[in-house]
Amino acid sequence: MNITQGTFSFLPPLSDQEISAQIHYALNQGWACSIEFTDDPHPRNTYWEMWSQPMFDLHDAAGVLMEVNECRKTYPHHYIKVNAFDSVRGFETMRLSFIVNRPEEERGFRLERQDDRSRIQRYAIRTYATDRPSGERY
Repeated sequence: MNITQGTFSFLPPLSDQEISAQIHYALNQGWACSIEFTDDPHPRNTYWEMWSQPMFDLHDAAGVLMEVNECRKTYPHHYIKVNAFDSVRGFETMRLSFIVNRPEEERGFRLERQDDRSRIQRYAIRTYATDRPSGERY
């Protein structure tokens, strides 16, 4: 099971050439790239750790890909994604985000049912990754 977050997450893993092409596209649109990583891929975990600073002044896809590869070396068993931020006034939002690295084994999620008063049943999604402490999840 693959975690499906961001653009292209339903496709097979992207090659470095395909990643570079997407970064090139983002840079041609005037978007700034940044790299984030996490070992807790829960869908509501929107605050991943940032790798270095956003690259507002970088206009070369090879430079962004070099940072991706450095992040992969440092965190080989984490999820890593590239974000493309549009800083144009009125938009100021993430325009593109896609996963560029995954752990070899993706643990997935479990659905937990919670019985409440008056026979109300609530459900929660828990990631198997958080069964272990941070740094030991993958």
